[in-house]
Amino acid sequence: MKLRLPLCLSYTNLLVFFASVLMMMIATRGEAEPLPLDRAIRLALAHSTSSAIASADVQRTFASYRELRNNYYPQLTLGSGLGWSYGFPLTIEGSAPSLATVNAQSAVFNPAQRQFLKAAKTDWQASEFQDKDQRNAVIQDVTLSYTELAKWEVRLVHLQQDEAEAQRMEQAVTERLHEGVDSAVDLNKAKLTVARVRLHRAEARGSSEVLRRHLSTLTGLAPSSIELVPETIPALPPVGAEEDLAEKAIASSPALKVAEQHSLAESMRALGERSALRPSIDFSAQYARLSTFNNYNQYYRKFQPDNATIGFALRIPLFNASQRARADAAEAEALKAKKQAEATRNQVAEETLKLQRVAEQLEAAREVAELEYQLAQSGLEAAQTRVDAKTGTLHELADARAQAAERYLLFQDADFEYERIRVNLLRATGDLEKWALPNPAPK
Repeated sequence: MKLRLPLCLSYTNLLVFFASVLMMMIATRGEAEPLPLDRAIRLALAHSTSSAIASADVQRTFASYRELRNNYYPQLTLGSGLGWSYGFPLTIEGSAPSLATVNAQSAVFNPAQRQFLKAAKTDWQASEFQDKDQRNAVIQDVTLSYTELAKWEVRLVHLQQDEAEAQRMEQAVTERLHEGVDSAVDLNKAKLTVARVRLHRAEARGSSEVLRRHLSTLTGLAPSSIELVPETIPALPPVGAEEDLAEKAIASSPALKVAEQHSLAESMRALGERSALRPSIDFSAQYARLSTFNNYNQYYRKFQPDNATIGFALRIPLFNASQRARADAAEAEALKAKKQAEATRNQVAEETLKLQRVAEQLEAAREVAELEYQLAQSGLEAAQTRVDAKTGTLHELADARAQAAERYLLFQDADFEYERIRVNLLRATGDLEKWALPNPAPK
């Protein structure tokens, strides 16, 4: 006698099974969170170690500027020179023995210090441009990685379909070979098509995994949790053939501004080293509380415990060959920085013009690749129509499908290469962040 479960229990188990499968699918799908391009960029900017290093450099240069600026404020020191005296009271580390000592000192007129202060402020401004340049580098890296990963993911889906078609074609040729219709050469051609598709899939899979890992490193997200949203990639703005992007790049290039600010800072340092040969004046004040056990009352006609001195220290350099040599070296360094800034300016202009012309060529190449793919796709549709009408051969269809697949890969590569050059051009002209992050981050 067979044991049968009640019908209600069977339905219950079935419902529980489907509910469990559904929950597993939802949980698996929930692990991957949609990641728009702008969010990926903001995560990378917050997570980037290079951006953190650039920000720390800004803080360091600003602190150096404040250090020199604060030399014009009196520096107060409270101390004591306690000690027992035998005979005449000698000094302790250059100061008279005392119960308590208060010292105040600051710069009043110092031409060299003034130039060094200007140089430090210029270095601070240069570090801010360097921080901006590093920020643009992070945005460029994320944008290109995101776009290329989207390309490989689309290619994987397309290649999966191509592999299925190629395998069906191989199976059909194998059957036709057994029937004596096709030859071994036809079978080898079908196998070669399958092998080529597998090669392309392996390349796409490997590149996709590497880029996903790189994007994970940039954003701080787990690789498995990254789900791209390709439609969030902004459309590239048009570029006029007659537009002078080189001048625009010169006006906005952070790298050029860093070089120019560095040249200006070196010139100020050279002027500061030369100004060190000029007179300077410092403010100085001191108060000391003296004691009788240091024998002051035995060696001085009148003793009083409270003593103070206030005044200005004037220094007039008469001869300092070492400082003159240091000034000569600083002027040579300033000349070097100036020439480097000029070289950077020429390099920015040349590279921007080159990017603009290459972008024009790649735009035309992309259009050619797209038209060739459309023609190949039309040829595939025509071959399929002839096969359905019994007027075409299976090998014509296979050749048309292989040609269409190759043209699609070429079009994808041409399209991404154009996008890569355009992103580089946007960075060169200072428009990258405005293009990639059109909406400001919520506060």
